[in-house]
Amino acid sequence: MNHRSLLVLILLLVSAVAPAQEPAAPANAPAAPVPAAAPAADATAADYTQTMLDYFMEGGPVLMIPLAALSFLAVLLIIFYTFTIRQGTVVSDKFMNAADALIRKQDYLGLIAVCNRENECIARIVYKTLDFATKNPTASFDEVREVTEAEGTRQASILNNRISYLNDIGRVAPMVGLLGTVVGMIKSFESIGKSSGVQHMELAPGVAQALITTAAGLIISIPALIFYSLFRGKVQKLIAELEAAMTHIMALLAAQYKRANYRASARRETGED
Repeated sequence: MNHRSLLVLILLLVSAVAPAQEPAAPANAPAAPVPAAAPAADATAADYTQTMLDYFMEGGPVLMIPLAALSFLAVLLIIFYTFTIRQGTVVSDKFMNAADALIRKQDYLGLIAVCNRENECIARIVYKTLDFATKNPTASFDEVREVTEAEGTRQASILNNRISYLNDIGRVAPMVGLLGTVVGMIKSFESIGKSSGVQHMELAPGVAQALITTAAGLIISIPALIFYSLFRGKVQKLIAELEAAMTHIMALLAAQYKRANYRASARRETGED
């Protein structure tokens, strides 16, 4: 094959592989009409995009401000409970070890001093118990135990009442939002009664605006009730540990009372002999 045949073969291959090109339009040909641009989707979406402040203003400041306050309070309570409702604030191993050692030594005044330094629920219970026992040396163990049980019930109720505020917010917020919806619906139907030309489609924006407060109330209520359930389970667990610690302390005191009664009876028998 000579060079001329090879060149012809290459040209044929290039023409077969290369994409076909449209023929150039004549210079004097009229330009093709350009289709009109469709409206920008972003501009249309921007018309319907609203910020949280817009929803807040549409809901009405009269009821949205209390809902915002409830939301802020719920967040503060959740943070506060996270750091305060824990085992170290109810029962700690450090205090239990110190109380065990001091009760076995019958150093009740030293244990009272330890209770004054600690800020635990079990420390308050032990303080009330020993304060009553030291100020009433003739009191029986049953009377001392009644004081302990009463103080333990009070500390448990304090723990339960502390988290009840979060439950109250979870119940009040939807009611406030529903009140705003009812007020908005009343206004919308009043506008229908005053103007006979109002169409049903014109009522839709008013109804949507009225439902904003209910949505806000539910947004506040649902997380508040969820965290309340979590904290309630944690509190019940801590109360169970508090009861176990109280039982241990009272068992130690009962042993000391029995030992003291045994010694007193032995002395009486020795004196009688």
